[in-house]
Amino acid sequence: MQALTAEAFAPFGDVLQTEGMAAQSINQGNTQKFADLAKISLHQGGRAQVSIYRSKAIELPFRIYGLERHPLGSQAFYPLHQRPFPIVVAVPGDIPDVERIHAFLSNGRQGINIHPGVWHHYQLTLEQDSEYIVIDRAGPGNNCDEHQFAQEITLSL
Repeated sequence: MQALTAEAFAPFGDVLQTEGMAAQSINQGNTQKFADLAKISLHQGGRAQVSIYRSKAIELPFRIYGLERHPLGSQAFYPLHQRPFPIVVAVPGDIPDVERIHAFLSNGRQGINIHPGVWHHYQLTLEQDSEYIVIDRAGPGNNCDEHQFAQEITLSL
């Protein structure tokens, strides 16, 4: 697994973080605004929805059975905890290429915005059950494709 950086994750989406980002002072100087951290994409008449996902903790090594993608919109995850968590992605295509699966490790203060069509594992969390704010597309049309792997793929540190 590699460290999550904006450069390494760029083919798959945006890294949501305040570290190294410029802030605007608002609210009489009492608030720093870190704006436009992700390009939220919504296609075919969708609307943005904000959700909280609660994910059960996994133990490593962890078996990856398949990946999913959202062709009609991006999907952003931001942790409501500050513990590292894994992110598993693969480049867009008709099916995920097992030779091009990438695993990143967030430092716990970084979130991600996955571009439309990028294959990814559902949200994984380590150590204890954890919650994430999720911003994604709601609306008409099928916005979730799933692919199950025939071979065994294992995620480990």
